[in-house]
Amino acid sequence: MNRRVSTAVVAGSSHAVTGVLFQPFEEIKSDAFLVPVAPDLSIARQKYADECEAAVNAQINVEYTNSYIYHALFAYFDRDNVALQGFARFFKDSSQEERDHAEKLMEYQNKRGGRVKLQSIATPLSEFNHAEKGDALYGAMKKGVLLTEVAEKCNDAQMADFIESEFLEEQVEAIKKISEYVAQLRRVGKGHGESALEVVDLVLRLYNSS
Repeated sequence: MNRRVSTAVVAGSSHAVTGVLFQPFEEIKSDAFLVPVAPDLSIARQKYADECEAAVNAQINVEYTNSYIYHALFAYFDRDNVALQGFARFFKDSSQEERDHAEKLMEYQNKRGGRVKLQSIATPLSEFNHAEKGDALYGAMKKGVLLTEVAEKCNDAQMADFIESEFLEEQVEAIKKISEYVAQLRRVGKGHGESALEVVDLVLRLYNSS
């Protein structure tokens, strides 16, 4: 009798009513194949789509590209024959801010178990004395990958929340500010409003010194 009972318990042990609701070692057996054993694979990666990983890497490239463009603009406005120090300071600070964004995305990529893959960065202009000198700047701001849409497409709520809380509001404010300066740069390039640009530069100087 005892032998029959013990056999029945062993045979149905995985479904036996023991009063224990969670048996981690039993439940994890079915997921054991999901845990990578190769040393180059991330154990932390959970429900992180390849498309999301690629989008984050693309955005890292965008942030570094923007930083490079802003640094070129800083060097341009800092020249002795241009001498608009308000704009120079603004673009120097903006360049650092974009690098900070790139690093934040790199940290996020690592947290999710993705792999950071840095890409080539296009060489920015060194001369901005033409009518379209602001267009490339504005285009770089709009070029940012729509990470939120990618996250929603992949049903990655955590990634969507990260992008919305860390980037979106700041990005909107930055685009508005850049757009205003681009309008001034276009006017100067077309031979109009040199004094207007100098007024904006003075405002930036006062803002930076406050």
